[in-house]
Amino acid sequence: MRRRDLLAAALGAGALTGCGRPAAEPGFDGGWLGASHQRGHALRDQRGHALRDQHSHAPRDGAASDPVAGGPPRRVSVLIAGGGVAGLAAVRALQRAGIDDFALLELEDEVGGNARGHRIGGIDCPLGAHYLPLPGAQARELGEWLHELGLARSELGRTVWDERYLAHAPQERLFVNGAQGAQWIEGLLPLQDATPATLAALRRFADEVDAARRTLAFSMPTLRSPWSAGLAALDAEPFAAWLDARGHRDPALRWYLDYCCRDDYGAGAHQVSAWAGLHYFASRHGFHAPGAQDDEQAHDAVLTWPEGNAWLTRRLAADIGAERLHTGRVVRRIAPGRHEVEVEAIAADGEPERWVAQRVIVALPLFIAAHLIDPLPPALAAAAAHLRYAPWLVSNLHLREPLLARAGVAPAWDNVLHASPALGYVDARHQTLDPRPGPTVLTHYWALGGDSAAELAANRGALLQRSWQDWARAVLEDLGVAHADIARRVDRIDLMRYGHAMAIPTPGLRGDPALAALAARDATSRLAFAHADLSAYSVFEEAFTRGTLAGEGVGRALAGAGRARR
Repeated sequence: MRRRDLLAAALGAGALTGCGRPAAEPGFDGGWLGASHQRGHALRDQRGHALRDQHSHAPRDGAASDPVAGGPPRRVSVLIAGGGVAGLAAVRALQRAGIDDFALLELEDEVGGNARGHRIGGIDCPLGAHYLPLPGAQARELGEWLHELGLARSELGRTVWDERYLAHAPQERLFVNGAQGAQWIEGLLPLQDATPATLAALRRFADEVDAARRTLAFSMPTLRSPWSAGLAALDAEPFAAWLDARGHRDPALRWYLDYCCRDDYGAGAHQVSAWAGLHYFASRHGFHAPGAQDDEQAHDAVLTWPEGNAWLTRRLAADIGAERLHTGRVVRRIAPGRHEVEVEAIAADGEPERWVAQRVIVALPLFIAAHLIDPLPPALAAAAAHLRYAPWLVSNLHLREPLLARAGVAPAWDNVLHASPALGYVDARHQTLDPRPGPTVLTHYWALGGDSAAELAANRGALLQRSWQDWARAVLEDLGVAHADIARRVDRIDLMRYGHAMAIPTPGLRGDPALAALAARDATSRLAFAHADLSAYSVFEEAFTRGTLAGEGVGRALAGAGRARR
C-alpha cells in the first residue's frame, strides 16, 4: 500500500474529505493543543490588498471587519512580528547591540514556533522539533550561542559537547517485518534481508553524495553556499526523478531516502527537489553505507532534551521581559512609510492595537507576510506564490506503564516503523539517568505533505476537519503495529496540528530570485525579513541564522541613524 492508502485506512472511510459519522468516545483523555485555528485564519479572511488563498494563491478582496484602535499608537524603535526561532534570534541580536526599545508580537500564547514544549503527568515532551544536529563551522552564529549556553566548550582547538544533552545510546532503531519475523533492528536503514545488490546500491549512492560534496557547495545555513549552475540544475527537478535517472531504484534505499525527505522537509521525494535531497546529507555528515570506515557515530550526534528544542527557545525568550513580549496577537497589517512603519494588531481579548516603529523585522512565514504588508512588495508576492507548506501532526501519548518488549534491539531515542505513513516516535524518558521503569510520554510525528500538491491539500483538510479522537485513534493504530499493548496503557493523548508547519523545498524554490531579493539586507528599508522560508526549507539552524543577521542589520541601521542625527 502507498502512504496515502495507509493514511486513509488509518483514519477510516471519508478521512481525506472530512465526511463520515463521529466514532464513539475513546477510552482516554486528550485534545487539541495550541491556539484555535480560527485565530490564524483571521489573517486569511481579513481585508487585504492582494490576499492569497492558501491553496491557489488567487487574489481576493474583502471588507475590513476588525475595528481600528483609537488613541495614540504604541511607539518602539523596533517591532518584531513573529516569535518563532527567527524572531527570538533577532531579539537576541538586538539586545547584544544594546537595543532594548522593542516589542515582539506573537500569534500563539507561547513563543517558540515549531520548537515549543508541553508537559503531561509531570513529564516534559516536545510539541515540534526535538533535536539539534551538532552545528558545523559555517553555522558560526549558532555555534557561538551554544558555547554561551555552556552546551559546548573549546579544548585544545576542538569542540567538546556536554554529554548530558547528547542523545543517549541506543540512538535509532527500525521496526521491520522480514524473513526472521517482526523485530526491531539497529539504525534506520531497512537491511533485515539485505542482498549484495542492496549493499552495492547503498555504496553507489554514498559515492554520489561524496562527489556532490566535493564538487558543489553545500552548507548549513544555505546562505553560506555560493549558488552555481550545478546547484541550479539539481534544484530544477524532483529528487525522485533525479534518482530514477541515475538508476537508484533499490527499494531499501528509496524507502530510506523518502523517509529522510519526509522527516526534514515534511513531504516525500516526489515533491522535494534533487538539491534538497542531496542537501540533507551533503550539508551535514554525508551518507554512510554499511561498512564505511569512518566515525559515523560522531557525525550523527545530536543534542536533545525531553521537551525538545523548546529547551533552546525558552532560553532565547528568558531575557525578553513581559513588557516587551506580547503573545496572542493577530497582526493584521504592516504598512511601511518613509520615516516609520505602522502596524495593526488584534489582541487575544479582541481589542485592536496600533504600533509605530522605526523598523519592523518580519519573522513570519512568507505566505502570512504576503497577507499583511501593504503595499505588497513584488518579490514577496512572487515568493509566496511559489511556496508550498507541509502540514504536520505531533501527538504526545502519556503511558501509565512501560510497553512490553518486542524482539530485537532495545528501546531507542528515535523509533521508526518501516512502511508506516508516519515518522515514528521519541521517548521523553530516554535521556533520563533514572533506570527504574515507569510512566512515560511518547511523541509521535506525522508529516502530511504527501507525494503531490493534491495529496497535501487533502491531508491538510483532514487535519483541520477530523476530530482529535479520530487522529488519536489513527496514531494508536500506527503504533499498534509494533506495540500491540499500547492502547491498553495510554491514558491521555494531546495533539498539536500545524496546518502550514514548514516550507517544502519544491523544484526551483531554492534558486528563486524572489527569495534572494527578500533575503538581501537593505539598510535603507524599513522592513527586514527573517524566517527559515528564505532558505527554502525549515530547520533550527536556518531560522536562527536568518534571525540573527536580520537583528544585527537593524541594529547597525539604527546606530547609523543615531550617528547621523548627532
